[in-house]
Amino acid sequence: MKRLAIVTSHPIQYYAPLFKLLAKSIDLKVFYTAGGGVNESQFESGFGREIKWDIPLLDGYEYEFVPNSAQNASTDNFNGIINPTLFSRINTFNPHALLVYGWAYKSHLKVLINFKGKIPVWFRGDSTLITNQTGIKKLLRNQFLKWVYKHVDIAFYVGTANKAYFLNAGMKIEQLRFAPHAVDNERFTADRRAEALSFRQSINLSKDDIMILFVGKLDENKQPDLLLNSFISLNLPHTHLIYVGDGPLKNELMVKAKAHERIHFLEFQNQNQMPIFYQASDLTCLPSKNETWGLAINEAMAGGNAILTSSNVGCAIDLVKEGRNGAIFQFDNSESLKSKLKLLTKNKEVLLEMGRQSKAIISSWNYEKQATAILNELDATN
Repeated sequence: MKRLAIVTSHPIQYYAPLFKLLAKSIDLKVFYTAGGGVNESQFESGFGREIKWDIPLLDGYEYEFVPNSAQNASTDNFNGIINPTLFSRINTFNPHALLVYGWAYKSHLKVLINFKGKIPVWFRGDSTLITNQTGIKKLLRNQFLKWVYKHVDIAFYVGTANKAYFLNAGMKIEQLRFAPHAVDNERFTADRRAEALSFRQSINLSKDDIMILFVGKLDENKQPDLLLNSFISLNLPHTHLIYVGDGPLKNELMVKAKAHERIHFLEFQNQNQMPIFYQASDLTCLPSKNETWGLAINEAMAGGNAILTSSNVGCAIDLVKEGRNGAIFQFDNSESLKSKLKLLTKNKEVLLEMGRQSKAIISSWNYEKQATAILNELDATN
């Protein structure tokens, strides 16, 4: 049986289902580099709190937590992950290929460099060319990225914008394999309508009212204030705005929204609860300044929502079909956002049909396609 080693920082709810699926067909071992252990929660800086996910992240595959000797262990900076024993542990497993998630940690970059030319080195990341860098900084970064990706044999790209990034970084088209970004579609499509209806009733939404949902960290990058200001300015009839999440802007947003009874705030909700809020909603909006992908959009589409994103959201080009399942507004442009909001909330029946179209579109963005791309590549190794 072929052996695949995966190097990634810590257990993540979006990766675990793929690992479990791969382990059914191959000898898989995942090396978690951030340290910690099985029963530890994770500190999420964007939420400002410890998060312990309520779905299993370590079931169904073999894994190992590699000791992290970094002085200030963290997944937020390059020097936050240093694993002196990682090479030896990978060598002991003796894989036919090595898949590394992200290079922006010292250990991960050293793995790419060390194993290049010894076994096939593969890479997974979702970066895009959406960036605020210009001039010499952009030029220097591009040169550095070309050096990094010289140590990668195959990259599994998540979508169109990510593919363009890899090509810009010097990789050749024959080195790229499409492995779509995905969430557990089945969990988000499973019928939670009774609980969704109960939630809508708890905030006094009628059957005909429209619910707009924002999910994620309430920080400057995701621009929840741009959405709030636009919503207040429009004063849309029979329309409510719901924020689900925490972050540094929350208090400021709540103060601004205090006089508006159709704006609601909920704290961070764990994975088993999120399908309820998507199924209670009609339209999910992600107005980010810079979003490499935006997996909340996958979740919202599986939950049957129409979608509105900024033009700087990486998934928009692939998942948002203008006029079919939603719209894209011009990045950081409140007038463009207001125009699209007004158009999308004009007719609830049209919005519901867009939600049905979202479900159809997202059904092919799944873990099975991810796994097939990786397994096909592993089959081709010696």
